[in-house]
Amino acid sequence: MIYISFKENALIIPDVKQNLSAEQISQLVWFGLKRHPDNSSILFNQVSEEIFLKIIDYLETEKVKFALSNDVKNILERIRLSEDHFRDRSKMAQEFKDGKLRSEEIKQFCQFVSKLPRKFKVHQIKAACHLYLLKDSANFSVPGSGKTSVVLAVYEKLRVEKKVNVLFVVGPPSCFGPWRKEFEATLGRKPKVKILSGIGQKHRMNIYWDYPENAELCLTTFQTLLNDSLAVKQFFKRKNIDIFLVIDEAHYIKQVGGNWAKAVLDISSLAKCKCVLTGTPMPRSYTDVFNMFDFLYGKYSPFSLQEKIKVQWLEKKKDDEKIRNMLDQKIGPLFYRVRKRDLGLLPQIFHPERLIKMNKYEELIYKAIENKILNYSKDAFLNNIETIMQLRKGRIIRLRQCVSYAGLLAKPIEDYPENLIKGEINLRKIILNYDKLEKPAKLELLLEMVKKFNSDKEKVIVWVNFIGTLELLRKALLKSGIICEKIYGATPVENEKLENAITREKIIDKFKKQNSGLDVLLLNPAACAESISLHQTCFRAIYYDLSYNCAQYLQSLDRIHRVGGSEHKTAHYYFLQYKNTIDEDIKSNLDKKVIRMNKIFEKDYCIYSLDMFEEDGDLAAYERLFGQRKQTIRKN
Repeated sequence: MIYISFKENALIIPDVKQNLSAEQISQLVWFGLKRHPDNSSILFNQVSEEIFLKIIDYLETEKVKFALSNDVKNILERIRLSEDHFRDRSKMAQEFKDGKLRSEEIKQFCQFVSKLPRKFKVHQIKAACHLYLLKDSANFSVPGSGKTSVVLAVYEKLRVEKKVNVLFVVGPPSCFGPWRKEFEATLGRKPKVKILSGIGQKHRMNIYWDYPENAELCLTTFQTLLNDSLAVKQFFKRKNIDIFLVIDEAHYIKQVGGNWAKAVLDISSLAKCKCVLTGTPMPRSYTDVFNMFDFLYGKYSPFSLQEKIKVQWLEKKKDDEKIRNMLDQKIGPLFYRVRKRDLGLLPQIFHPERLIKMNKYEELIYKAIENKILNYSKDAFLNNIETIMQLRKGRIIRLRQCVSYAGLLAKPIEDYPENLIKGEINLRKIILNYDKLEKPAKLELLLEMVKKFNSDKEKVIVWVNFIGTLELLRKALLKSGIICEKIYGATPVENEKLENAITREKIIDKFKKQNSGLDVLLLNPAACAESISLHQTCFRAIYYDLSYNCAQYLQSLDRIHRVGGSEHKTAHYYFLQYKNTIDEDIKSNLDKKVIRMNKIFEKDYCIYSLDMFEEDGDLAAYERLFGQRKQTIRKN
């Protein structure tokens, strides 16, 4: 008989040589034991609850006779009670998802939500109930479904119940504005906000140490959380601070062992309630969900180490069905997902591409660059694959620049050593003096379209991939008497130091106001494709140029097609395309990707991200556009 005790934070298993076989001792070693100097006992210092249970379960399975001290019995009972509570909650959440649960708790919560200023859709109420039942939950609903409002409703109920008093949100900077605006729209009061990103470390430390009692909403980025991890831990431990922790765009913490993921996991156990939000839960692999559920449930994570290994093994075998069955059993009750078809939105209208003939000089430049690429031999680079890849990507970017704004070719591209206009003196002069020679044909049509929308009192957004083109359009629109603003990566995000600066939040707020005079917004998809909602006042989007990035394209579509406006107003999309250029290949390629993605979106356990087909980007385009044509030239 082994007498297992707990002393000085260590689990002690004595007399192992007399009571356990060599194989059993080896298994305990694998669990992480440390032998006593005389080899008679085994010590588990600071044993985790997960390992504690594994030890007890293993000894029971092996039919080893053992007794437990009162301290160990108390620990085991506490763990078992917590496990039972988690299982009960999980079962309740699944019954709710199945439509079988009707409880007084849900009834009271729904009554509470009905009295909030924001009028919730049925699917939003269901998602909120699920989160409220679990207190720690994932929401994998599609973009535009109202995930932010769902969290705010649950936060408010828990705040009234005095269970939480600070909503701490970690996400990309682009989510800060929506959280502030949705807070006021959903709960009917303007929150006292602390933004921890974009300010100096000393200022941040002062906020952690002297946090105002009435500051309900705290916003930070993944990088700032990583930089301040120790201070944030201490902040979460402070007396009278009860945190509801939200990870927005949670796919950013998918990488197991990644620094951002580690920073998030380190504070998870210190929060009173937790939620992860993302429309793309498994961007590259089924294993992408591990960090999210480890964050939510810690020691009660639905995945044991062995189960994680099994998922990886099944994934290598491409046994998707077994993985999906396993995921349904393990995490099915623990997340809520609203699909696009559940939103009740009016169908989007994609207008036929406006095919435009290039003006004289931009056509001359495009054909010269295209011919230069076509006639370059790749044989000289066959001994350096990395160089080949850089050149091909760079050449495609140059073609994309041509159909966006020919003047962009005057500046070099980082990591692209090739000079496509070297030795072409006349071509170089045309590019350097392009603005004096003509206005791009696309720009002429854009001005015509925008003026028409303005006369009809319609707001419009224009999507532009290149920063130089953004500035070209801004100047042209202003010169034509059309008020516009641009938002791109360098546009500052609001924080306490920028109260008087023109931030992206102020620009968006002004644009959303019906009679503000700002009716045209120039947006860069790399900076604005996610976390911006314009669907209540804007229903028209013009794509001045496109990239092969399907993620940004799909997310950009949702900026004007979302819950809270698109049920009654139709979203319209317009595409400006130059005839017989890379424009047509890009649009065709994106359309094919969207069809493939839409077939996947409605399923719960498919690996997908909005950029899952990006391997079919610039490099594949190079092969499509030039591979076959080069072979034809050689044969002739």
